[in-house]
Amino acid sequence: MVSKIKDFEFQTQCVDYLIDKTIETDSKQVITVKAPTGAGKTVILIKYVDQFLKNTGNNTAFIWLCPGKGNLEEQSKERMEELAPHLDTRNLMYSMMAGFEAGSITFINWELVTKKGNTALKDSERSNLFEKIAEAHKDGVEFVIIIDEEHLNNTKKADDVINAFAAKNIIRVSATANKVPHQEFYEISEDDVIGAGLITRAIYVNEGVDEKKEIQNDYEYLLDLADEKRKEIAANYENIKVNVRPLVLIQFPMGQPETIKAVEDKLASMGYTYDNGMVNIWMSDEKIVSEDLINIDGSPAFLLMKQAISTGWDCPRAKILVKLREGGSEDFQIQTIGRIRRMPEGKHYGLNILDYCYIYTLDTQYKMGLLSSLDKAYQVRRLFLKDEAKSFTLKKEMRDLDFDGLGERETLEKVYEYFKEKYKLGSDKRVNQENLEAGGYSFSHEIDNKILQGIFRTSEDLANGGSDNKIKIKTTVNTHTHGIYLLHAVDEIKKVTGMQSQKVKNILRRMFSKGKKRKYKFIELENSDFYAFIINNVKQLKMDFKSVTSQMGGVQLSFKLEPKISDFSIPEMELYKYSEVKQCQLMRMNAYREYTNEFITDKTRSKPERLFERYCERNNNVEWIYKNGDTGQQYLSVVYTDAFLKQWLFYPDYIVHLKDGTDWIIETKGGEVSGHSKNIDMQIGNKFNAFKLYAEKYNLHWGFVRDIDEELFINNTEYVEDMSDYRWKPLSSEL
Repeated sequence: MVSKIKDFEFQTQCVDYLIDKTIETDSKQVITVKAPTGAGKTVILIKYVDQFLKNTGNNTAFIWLCPGKGNLEEQSKERMEELAPHLDTRNLMYSMMAGFEAGSITFINWELVTKKGNTALKDSERSNLFEKIAEAHKDGVEFVIIIDEEHLNNTKKADDVINAFAAKNIIRVSATANKVPHQEFYEISEDDVIGAGLITRAIYVNEGVDEKKEIQNDYEYLLDLADEKRKEIAANYENIKVNVRPLVLIQFPMGQPETIKAVEDKLASMGYTYDNGMVNIWMSDEKIVSEDLINIDGSPAFLLMKQAISTGWDCPRAKILVKLREGGSEDFQIQTIGRIRRMPEGKHYGLNILDYCYIYTLDTQYKMGLLSSLDKAYQVRRLFLKDEAKSFTLKKEMRDLDFDGLGERETLEKVYEYFKEKYKLGSDKRVNQENLEAGGYSFSHEIDNKILQGIFRTSEDLANGGSDNKIKIKTTVNTHTHGIYLLHAVDEIKKVTGMQSQKVKNILRRMFSKGKKRKYKFIELENSDFYAFIINNVKQLKMDFKSVTSQMGGVQLSFKLEPKISDFSIPEMELYKYSEVKQCQLMRMNAYREYTNEFITDKTRSKPERLFERYCERNNNVEWIYKNGDTGQQYLSVVYTDAFLKQWLFYPDYIVHLKDGTDWIIETKGGEVSGHSKNIDMQIGNKFNAFKLYAEKYNLHWGFVRDIDEELFINNTEYVEDMSDYRWKPLSSEL
């Protein structure tokens, strides 16, 4: 019997649910429990294992998989030994010697089975692991896998290990899971955990941030606010005679040395240092941690940490989180709030200041975190190629890495001409600024931000924090501390153009910054104003640069690209995403065996793709159809160039082989609805032209296919966006 722990009704109900689902013969394999931080997921799982082994057949062995580089599997094992000492707990090495026996619980760190290096299993040990699993199966042992999935481990090696156990059930407990059709799903509400007094009653974001005040330094401003709040909380603990010392967590997403140094200097100026024990640091490459850090009366007042410190780390006195930005526009990952939501004594005090937790950040977006592949609305199935498609080959193209596009001057000329034409720019700098402002550009002297401020009861409330909770703030430009913001903005433009960062920066300076070179100059901004202009307008600049690259010009069409050529054949085995359907039907024309309508749902295919596959299924001329991959060396690729002559790979959607031996290559794109285009691919024209040349070179039939009112139309002559144009013909007239 599990002892030494207070029972909460929401935990008991969750345990009962898990027992019911793992006893049922027709339950779905994956059982996901969404449990907010502080719900006591380890205790819930220990109680569940104990009750299951007591009240059901004894031929089940449990595998408890733990994430992270820390020793969470040891912590979980020790917790089970403390609460249920009668259970047979083991580590992986013990079970690999003794075997996976019925009634045992084996705790495994993911890193042992997924990572290369000193801590990973050697090949011989890996073989031994699979042998021991096979022996247990022969002995009639059934497995239940528990995945403590705070960090995701969606690797092939992890999948191989999970698949080898062939578990009757896989139980996941996660704070960020989603309900999907192919899993059993149970949610512990945050309100229940708040009601039990285990976590704070609310989250207060950016208390005291004054939108009327111009911020001179992000770090200093936020740290001053956080320390003021820490002192206020400490005084309130003292007033009610509670011996808790509040801790401030300072989170660095990337942990850049210059940012850490700036924060250390600021803390030292406030009287907090490593030497006097008031500051601790926990980074992958540096760790200065006091012995009493996690005690509720521990001495450190500040802990410097990266995005997530060692998994399983628990410090209930942590009350304040300062999340610093090391780039221009980072997201706040909501799961990190779990570090400051636990109540230090597992109860509320009846004072808001002690029953709330506090966040200080200038981030503008709040995200619930990445989804696991198990959370998405589809699953993956392995399919095998039919014999008739195995001999099919084509030539595929790859980039010529010896050619790197236009030079900087030619690129600058294209960007300059685009801005000049779009915004009607000329030689008058004042008029140019007015026209750019009219086009949506900001010329603020400060860095502008809209940030969240307010009190939020749950994490979900925080994620949905609307515009009513936003305030405007302005930060004075500092070309030293905001240099990294500028680099991030430039990198955002680099991503959509493929240009080198320095080239992007040089072009922006030639057009918008003061300098000796007068040609190509639209605006002459001082250096600090130039920083503000780029950082504030990064989204608009990205869109404009992307639009430049999508242009088709005479230079591109006259340019003779010689891509690298290699052979393509359809992979004999493929993993395709699928989702459940009411009535499963075999798609007979697909190149893979056992390909069904489960693979062409709205969760896995776009509408034109779904329409096209169904069209081919009804077409008596088709022998087989193959859905190409989106990226990867094993798939059919065609090289196209953008307006900067930068090379990109394009992966046509479908290969269709007809019974008369004719081959078609098809790309599907968003069509039209109510006269409005659904196509979102700005490079569609450049891809169309490259595709046309490729098809002519290899004597293939081809076309771009789009939809209107459930009907498909094809174009393989000259690209036009307007589908009322005569060049868009009914697909049935061609294929």
